[in-house]
Amino acid sequence: MSFAVLAMTLAITLGACTRPATREAEASAGGPIRVAVGIDSSFAAFFLADQEGMFRDAGLDVELVQFGSGGEAVDALASGQVQLAGSSDTTTISQLRQNPDMRALFAYEASGEYIKVVLRNGIQSAADIEKIGFVPGLGQVSTDKYLRANGIAAGSVEMISATPSDMPALLARGDIDGYVLWEPWPATAVTQGTGRVVAVTGDFDWTYHHWAISTDSWLEHNPAEAQRFAQVLAAASERVEQDPARAAVATRTAVNVADEQTLVAIREIDFGVTNLSDKDVDSAQQIVDFYQDIGVLSEQPDLRSAMLLDWYKEEKK
Repeated sequence: MSFAVLAMTLAITLGACTRPATREAEASAGGPIRVAVGIDSSFAAFFLADQEGMFRDAGLDVELVQFGSGGEAVDALASGQVQLAGSSDTTTISQLRQNPDMRALFAYEASGEYIKVVLRNGIQSAADIEKIGFVPGLGQVSTDKYLRANGIAAGSVEMISATPSDMPALLARGDIDGYVLWEPWPATAVTQGTGRVVAVTGDFDWTYHHWAISTDSWLEHNPAEAQRFAQVLAAASERVEQDPARAAVATRTAVNVADEQTLVAIREIDFGVTNLSDKDVDSAQQIVDFYQDIGVLSEQPDLRSAMLLDWYKEEKK
């Protein structure tokens, strides 16, 4: 698949959620705040806050809704199934034009180590790659960064879109020569003996960020609740960093991820709630430029409206 037609892949549904979302979310006062999350260890702070009653103690009725990909989470937010979501900056940016009501509130994690490059056994370097798997959004941008860093022209490699869970099997069958993904999919290939990790994104100066996102319409009516949610997630992130074993138990209970996978993730990810800044806008613009190059975005989204700089207010101790 050429980069010229990759835009089509962002509309593909990538996987089933483990706890199905309802068609309509409760948006009125007194209803639960439904929060879209993923099913891997990068959401450890959400799982810990939920299971240890931190949202409840802050007076919030929060329901976590699990999705197999960030794209699904953003779609659920745009369609009104949830009020808040956690997703990568890259996935969020790809959908800003068709969802102008979407707002990025703050970052809650970043890493240049959690996403890894996996090459199939027998593939010695990037120069040997003929077919590479990618996941639209964060996986797609990370893959492009890897290829560019190794001097691989965009049109010289066949791009094969698939879900994260499909990648190890595609690698084992020889359908792809590698992929660039977050855990546990790199570890899966290593455990199965079909591939090896050759790099992390930090090796080619690429750090991903996860954002908490909502909609302008919901924020207008629930500003206090949104701030309390951010404050709880900030406190939960501190607990994750201070007590990884505790976070691992919460993650295993929520999504059946092995404790060791979460402990590795916590070593590789910087968990913590931080405000978005002008620097983040500049980084977002680079992602916009990439999406425009491949046709995912035909017009410039209004980043200054979508990204709420200095929105998060730290709770007074």
